[in-house]
This record gives sequence, C-alpha cells and structure tokens, in this order.
Amino acid sequence: MRRVVVVGATGVFGSRLCGMLAGIAGLEIVLAARTRTALDALAAQLRPAYPEARIETALLDRARPEDLARLRPWAVVDAAGPFQGSGTDLARAACALGAHSIDLADGRAYVAGFPAALDAAARAAGVLAVTGASSTPALSHAALEPLVAGWRRLDTVAVAISPGAQAPRGLSVIRAILSYTGRPVRVFAGGGWTERSGWSGSQRRPMPGLGRRWLALCETPDLDLLPARFPIREEALFLAGLELGAMHLGLAALAMPVRAGLVPTLVPLAKPLRFAADILAPLGTDRGGMTVEARGLDAEGRRAAARWFLTARDGAGPNVPAAAAAALVRALAEGRETRSGAFACAGLIGRDAILRELAGLPIRTRTEERRPDEAALFPRILGSRFDALPAPVRAVHGAAAGVRLSGQAVARTGRHPLARLAASLMGLPPSGCHETRVAIEAAGTGERWTRRFGTARFASTLCDAGDFGRFEERIGPLRFRFRAEAEAAALVWHWEGWSLLGLPLPARLAPRIRARSWADGPRYRFRVAVAHPWTGLVFAYRGRLAPG
Repeated sequence: MRRVVVVGATGVFGSRLCGMLAGIAGLEIVLAARTRTALDALAAQLRPAYPEARIETALLDRARPEDLARLRPWAVVDAAGPFQGSGTDLARAACALGAHSIDLADGRAYVAGFPAALDAAARAAGVLAVTGASSTPALSHAALEPLVAGWRRLDTVAVAISPGAQAPRGLSVIRAILSYTGRPVRVFAGGGWTERSGWSGSQRRPMPGLGRRWLALCETPDLDLLPARFPIREEALFLAGLELGAMHLGLAALAMPVRAGLVPTLVPLAKPLRFAADILAPLGTDRGGMTVEARGLDAEGRRAAARWFLTARDGAGPNVPAAAAAALVRALAEGRETRSGAFACAGLIGRDAILRELAGLPIRTRTEERRPDEAALFPRILGSRFDALPAPVRAVHGAAAGVRLSGQAVARTGRHPLARLAASLMGLPPSGCHETRVAIEAAGTGERWTRRFGTARFASTLCDAGDFGRFEERIGPLRFRFRAEAEAAALVWHWEGWSLLGLPLPARLAPRIRARSWADGPRYRFRVAVAHPWTGLVFAYRGRLAPG
C-alpha cells in the first residue's frame, strides 16, 4: 500500500481531496491536521463511504515538517495553506524522505520560486515535487490548451472564478485574498507588463449557469504562467469575485485605504469578514463556476473567441480545487507519471484527467465558440457548433444576405382571453392551417424576421447579445434573451431572461418559450410554443418551409 499523507485534511479543500483519494485503489490515506476532534469527525465520515479504503489519522502541524518522518509517506499532499509568504520546508522534508510532494498552492511568489528551490532535491531523491495542483494553474492551463490548439494567434486570455455565497470559506483562503487586496499586482496588459491594484477593476461578467457575477483582479500564479507558457500578445488576466454585490463591492471599498498607503494590509480583517460572509450567505446560492476565455485568430486565420466553462451546483464547487491533486496522485500510483524534479502544475496533467475526479458530482463543463467576423447571426454566436447542424437548417440560419421561405404551418391559439389578446396584438394567426411565408433580412448585427401566416403578419428582430451563443428577440419594447444550442441535429432556443424598455423583468412573470428547428430530408422544419403560468398556452405554430 502506498501511504499518502494529506496535510490540512480537515480544511475545506483537504476534506474533499481525502474523499477523492479514498476512491483510488492501492492507497492508504493518512488524514493529518492539528486538531484531533476534526480528524476523528472526518475519518468517521469517510470510512463508511469508502469501506475498502485504508484511512488513518495523525496529528501534524505544517510548521513542523520534521514530524513527517514518523508517518513514512509515499506522497505528501499539502492542502493547508495559505501559501502567500509561506516557505517550502514541508515539500523539502517530503523529498528528503523519498516521497512525492504535491500542494494546492495559489500564492504567486510561492509557486514562482518553487521549481528552483526544490528541483535539485526532488531529482536527487527521484521524486516529483509539484506546486499549484489546483484550479489555478493546473485546471486553468488544462482547459486553455485544447481551447486554443492550432490557433495562429492568441491575443487575450481571461480566467475567472466565482464561488457561490453559500460555499464554505476556509480562513486560509480569505487571508490569501486579503493579502493582495489593494496592493500593487504586476499584470500583463496592453501588450506589456504593468501594475494594477489587487481586487480592482470590478465588473459584472456573464458566467454560464450563474448569470452575471461581479469579478475583480486577483493575484494568482496564472498572472505569470499564462504569458510564460502561451504566446499571448495583449492581455492575460485572472479574475475572481464574490456572488453578493454588497460583499464584493464592500471589499473593493476596503481596498481603498490600502491603495492609498494608509494601512499595510487587510489580513487582520480575515475573521470578521468571514463572520460577515457567513451572516449574508443565505442571501446567495450554492452555485459557483469557472471560465477560461481566449480571443485571437483560429487555425484558418479567422478572428475567434472561445470559452471553456465549469458550473457547480448543490455546493459541489469546493471539490474543484482538489481535483488536480487527486488526478496527479492517481497518475503517480498507476505509473502514468514517471518524471522527477520540481514543477509548477501547469501543463502537467490534462483536462479530462482532472475532470475524471469530479465525475458523479453536479458539475458540468462545456466549450463554446464565437466567430466575430461571420455576417450571419447564428454562425457568429455558435462558431463550430453551427457547422454540425443539418444542411437545411444551416441554409436558413446561415444566409448572410438573407433568405425567403415558403410552406405551410399549423397555428394554435390559447383559449384564455388574455392569450387571445396577446396573439392578436402580435399579429399571430387564428388556429388552423395557413400558407406561410418567411423573410429573413440582415439588420445591423442581427436579423429581421417577417412571418406571414395567410393574411396575418408577425415580425421581430434577432440581435447578437454579445456573449457566446446568446441572442435577443425584440418585439416592440420587449426583449427576450435566449441561448442558442445545437442539440441532436436541431437548433434549439433556450429562454434566459426578458426585459421591458431595457429594464429586467422578473423570471416568475415570464412566458415559457420553446423553439426548435430541424431538418426533415431536404425540408426545414420548425416548432414554436409560448405559454404563461396565468393563461396556459398563448400560441404555438409548427410547419415546414423551403427556399422560394
């Protein structure tokens, strides 16, 4: 049995890591921390869940690395933190014992100095010493590499992480954030190196599955490693944020005295800020996510944007930072990783290997693309996913100069008086079968759709919403936001939100909209249904069209 000692086992990330390691055959897991009560509680939780695993406990203080010797480790995983301002004594002690060393460090200076400090010792011992086996830089680089494979030019990269407000918050993570908040941070921006303040530049950005989240500049190893490993021409950023605007912007306000030089650091506020976050947590959610976004020129020399994202539900987010370390231990145990020496965990382990450790959790990932220079709306917002659609669907939705179609459609109007009124105001036809003509014309960055069902006429404008796969349908003062998907050889519209005169409207008052188009041999088929909780069906129509 190979003995793996997990230091900081009872922490937020360490406890998740122990669960992952317990599922790997041939390992004996030693849960190591400073508090016996917490260790016993974690062991009592893991042993019934993994009855075949060997799980032991040991009292160990990260500040006393000499105590490792009595545990006779095959590998040591340091999940304790914080690593900002930390030394490499624990990793050095592991190497001296002939044990592999892995940590979840996100401290920029720590990760930058780790390879030079430990490489000779690790090579002499014939072991692997790895730092940063966590969301950054391990997962961020593993996601970026396939995203931009074959690209001719890489202009910008932005990595972003947004945890849910209800996610557990370890004190070491809070101290790590506060260590750079308001202080100068060296970043690659504008084509060169410059300085910005930590937790500055707050902005709301779309995070798939989470809506728009507040994000700000964070100091992590990626600020060095992204421009070092990839030929980025303009900008490489790492952003993170707090789900609740009051907490995020409040921290930005607290950074001002640090920026002005009035106080040296916010680290002493770690405990009161964690208390405040715990009090406000019920106002947020248990959903978090991560995005890796790149812009440049693709393999064919076209302007391109690509995004990989991860969304975690039901409090699963804290498993993500532990997954890379678990994947690396698995690779060592199975003999797939045979290197010796000291490295930052950037490019050492692939995306699929990391995500394997998250299997079975309510976590989903996906890659999205945009082609900004495409004239037609749907090829632009879907990128290569549009190319997978059937030819009749591509002919209708990919015609840059517009297209005219004719055929037949069956319409159905709801029985509720309000439903009939809404259908009448929008120019929709009565129930029945109708000769149908559709004209799609270019309109700015979008399309103008004019539908004629017999004598009835219904028109709307589709506009690029500026995000991957997103567009808006505008009907008078109303705007409906959709996410377009290529699913099972069909183009599907998923409703995401609505507004009136630019003001967001409550989702609970929104109509329920379903729209799908697909191919039936050479013909273009479509189906649209709109309902409302108050009225039931408002209207629906389905049919087939052909050019002409």
